[in-house]
Amino acid sequence: MRQRGAVVGSGIFFVLAPGVVAGIVPWLVTGWEVARPVTWYRVVLAAGGLLLITAGLAVLIHAFARFVREGRGTPAPVAPTAELVVGGLYRYVRNPMYVAVVAIIGGQALVFGRPLLLAYAAAVWAAMAAFVRWYEEPILARTFGTGYDAYRAAVPAWWPRRRRTANDGDA
Repeated sequence: MRQRGAVVGSGIFFVLAPGVVAGIVPWLVTGWEVARPVTWYRVVLAAGGLLLITAGLAVLIHAFARFVREGRGTPAPVAPTAELVVGGLYRYVRNPMYVAVVAIIGGQALVFGRPLLLAYAAAVWAAMAAFVRWYEEPILARTFGTGYDAYRAAVPAWWPRRRRTANDGDA
């Protein structure tokens, strides 16, 4: 896929997938209104939530950019990458996009004081984990073979490893 097409496709997918799941749905649930009363501990939780949202957005943008630059494709299943994406944050966790989306939703739960969003975040994670296990991993194994098998053995799926190993590239 040409880079321009990958950029456009990734932008559209960004709006349609994480934009809806981590933006539109939480807005529909909360109206992005803070629960009352606002107490000092809710302010502290909201500050932590803002950090989660900010970190999640940064990770999400980074991951999408990796798909365009390194993978030469998009995160969308209909326009997949030509190359296995293993650089950047993908050196630490295999699913940074999904982790980021859940972090954004969890951050909103803290900002708006809405426990319902925590339940939604758990449901989103469960759906993503099922998608990864039953769709994504088999496709990646078929497409990238032993390269994906080695990557899968070296990098955890959901909880980032703390350090790079000597075999990690600086990509």
